[in-house]
Amino acid sequence: MLPKATIIPLSDFEDEQLLAIKPTRTAGEYCWTCTPSIILYSIRKFGLSNCTYLDADLFFYADPIVLIEEAKGASVIITPHRYTPMYEDSESGGTYCVQFVYFKNSSEGIAVLEWWRAACIEWCYNRREPGRFGDQKYLDLWTTMFTGIHVLEHLGGGVAPGMFSNMISNEKSVRFGVKNLLANNYFL
Repeated sequence: MLPKATIIPLSDFEDEQLLAIKPTRTAGEYCWTCTPSIILYSIRKFGLSNCTYLDADLFFYADPIVLIEEAKGASVIITPHRYTPMYEDSESGGTYCVQFVYFKNSSEGIAVLEWWRAACIEWCYNRREPGRFGDQKYLDLWTTMFTGIHVLEHLGGGVAPGMFSNMISNEKSVRFGVKNLLANNYFL
């Protein structure tokens, strides 16, 4: 049980636009399509000053407040993939990952969310097309289209297996790598 969690059923935020495109998407694609909608709904419904979307497979080894503080008041935080050369996929998969995305309830933050929602309703599929891939490739446009966007620099934000292997490639064991992650406030 999660006593501090608020479970929001689809029916609470699904509107005519979402319901109209729902039959055209797989379950996974529809989840991606709904990402900006649930964030926008949560900010508006609960009067939140900010909202952070987290992928379900994230794990924090330390307090992630340092990630928010790094942005120094920016309205949106996006996390780069930081692909290793072996897994480089920026061109088709995107430079940024939706895994950890922060939005302030500000004109800048809401403008990005509303644009992202419209884009995902128009097109959000699990296939790679020029400039598009699910809900993720849209993030590549934000730093040039909008103001108030902060690209996370802290290496602890968005540590994925591909990056993790790069960080410990010269070490003798994974155990040392995990200790290093913890000592440096890295997060998964």
